[in-house]
Amino acid sequence: MVNRIVTGAHYGLRDWLGQRVTAAFMALYILALAGWVMWQPAFGYDVWTELFSGNLMRSVSLLFLLSLYYHAWVGVRDIVMDYVKPASVRLLIHVLVILALILYAIWAVQILWGI
Repeated sequence: MVNRIVTGAHYGLRDWLGQRVTAAFMALYILALAGWVMWQPAFGYDVWTELFSGNLMRSVSLLFLLSLYYHAWVGVRDIVMDYVKPASVRLLIHVLVILALILYAIWAVQILWGI
């Protein structure tokens, strides 16, 4: 009998499920926002700013963006791990993508809360 010791990061199921959950949340957010926009009799800047003036919409929008960033990270990471063979290039791409996503998250907070 062979004793197999499984090592590794075990990303598979957790990240697969994470992508499905974030995709479902993003789809619901987009459908709800599109439905709200179509429900408005007149749509303009004042209606848009009124929608985003409440903390609930800002928080849900930030959660949408964080879901988008996580979803993108898992996708980019998997593609890079599959197709980029040199470890140094793979590391560079991972670091650049992580930095970009962190900067996007900071920028999203600044936009949503007007800091």
